[in-house]
Amino acid sequence: MQTQSYELFKNATLETIAQSLADELKTRNESPFWADKVVPFSSAILSILIPLKEMNLLFTPEGAHVESLTPELFLMWSDFVSLKTLAFTIQKSNAAGVLLRTQIDVALTKNYQAIDLKLLGDYLSRYTVNLENEALDFPISNYNLHQGVSNVIKSLL
Repeated sequence: MQTQSYELFKNATLETIAQSLADELKTRNESPFWADKVVPFSSAILSILIPLKEMNLLFTPEGAHVESLTPELFLMWSDFVSLKTLAFTIQKSNAAGVLLRTQIDVALTKNYQAIDLKLLGDYLSRYTVNLENEALDFPISNYNLHQGVSNVIKSLL
């Protein structure tokens, strides 16, 4: 899947990417424990990254503008702390009507359109991430679990 990953992330829909990951999991005979977590986690991340890609507003967790959605960028956001930060960045940007907390040129950030946070919010709340107060932490066991999920995703890509 490695050579196909770049093309997949560049052009495919959320559903297509998630299905490709699910199919790849089946060929690897991964434990059902991981299989049940990889696709929802990936879908939650992609529910934000794909709309940002369509607006040409993709950025790294450090806030740097990037041109295209790649497996590497996806994996950067698969860190659970980064994903929580992404949720709050999008929440604040939706309220402001402009993309905030990035190093992207201000003129370009004005092209931002609100992104639906339901999929990501539902996912994070299942893992006791407080979506009201960014300063509140989540259990370390949830972070460790998602490091394992990220490692499985990395092996698939």
